[in-house]
Amino acid sequence: MATTTTISNLPTAMSTPKIPSSQRIANLGPVILGDKVASCYKLSSVCHVASAQPFQQGLIMTSGAIKYDKIVTKAIFRSSPTPDIPGLPIDLTGKRAFIAGVADENGYGWAIAKSLAAAGAQILVGTWVPALNIFESSLRRGKFDESRKLKDGSLMEIAKVYPLDAVYDSPVDVPEDVKTNKRYAGATNWTVQEVAESVKKDFDKIDILVHSLANGPEVSKPLSETSRKGYLAALSASSYSYISLLKHFLPIMNQEGSAISLTYIASERIIPGYGGGMSSAKAALESDTRVLAFEAGRKKRVRVNTISAGPLGSRAAKAIGFIDRMIDYSFTNAPLQKELHAEEVGNTAAFLASNLSSAITGSVIYVDNGLNAMGVGIDSPMFENLDIPKEHH
Repeated sequence: MATTTTISNLPTAMSTPKIPSSQRIANLGPVILGDKVASCYKLSSVCHVASAQPFQQGLIMTSGAIKYDKIVTKAIFRSSPTPDIPGLPIDLTGKRAFIAGVADENGYGWAIAKSLAAAGAQILVGTWVPALNIFESSLRRGKFDESRKLKDGSLMEIAKVYPLDAVYDSPVDVPEDVKTNKRYAGATNWTVQEVAESVKKDFDKIDILVHSLANGPEVSKPLSETSRKGYLAALSASSYSYISLLKHFLPIMNQEGSAISLTYIASERIIPGYGGGMSSAKAALESDTRVLAFEAGRKKRVRVNTISAGPLGSRAAKAIGFIDRMIDYSFTNAPLQKELHAEEVGNTAAFLASNLSSAITGSVIYVDNGLNAMGVGIDSPMFENLDIPKEHH
């Protein structure tokens, strides 16, 4: 049977918001330094992640020093056109993103695409070959229109969908049984090398590369019972695919671009049931992120980071069998006792893709309501008589 790649970060996907967006989004209040305003610099943005008017910065020259008087910043979301509000914008206008691993509306890849689009980026996606026809058909028939809605009411536009199986670097790597597999019938130019060449031909350059790919065919098996074939398949699809994407896409990335992947806390903590080599694959992905950050940074000043996202219930995540219990565990034990939304991961990716993160590379960014910081679950019976703070509604 052919080895193939699924198209969504294994433990994650989008869940339906249960509270209004106005309650889920934190507005940062102004940070004020000094007491005078001497000049204004205008930052304009078409993005819907944050809007901006003047960024006020006072500067007074003295005989021996420079005095900065006032800097005001504020980050906000808006859902409809309103008068501009002073802010620090995430503006990706004129940028182009290729997101590998989008085949439905429920994964983190989709959420990242929406946030990048909301910030003004042009969106290209790579979809697993066997899922391509259904995905494109659903797009055409408007099945995803509700999920495509951005905060200003417009729909996210996908400039082009490319067939992709990131398990295979070039045509010579594709075994005969995959070439003749009916699920691949009619599809062409879907290896990593060919997709990069197609994107270059169609659009010349990209600025943002997103890896939202993971698959472990034996994920339900304990590590000690995982076969060599299953273990290597997990690493191939879930971590080496990131190396391959950067190898082939870096030459067509603009200077000072951004590459982003998705990881999971099982890379550094024991998560029983997350087996089949997937924990090893995520650990490899994080290690590779650091090395790739050095190499891509020195070559083209491209930043390379990974987002460690908390558990969310998706079709792909169902493969591990206990995702709902993981979500409940996270809600009970995380410092922020709230539901985690895919858009929060998407917005973090937009930040990492923007110039606001211009000095951040080689990093693992946790977006999990703080669960990674916990040393023990507070739902343990040993804590039942302790007065542990809980959020009151």
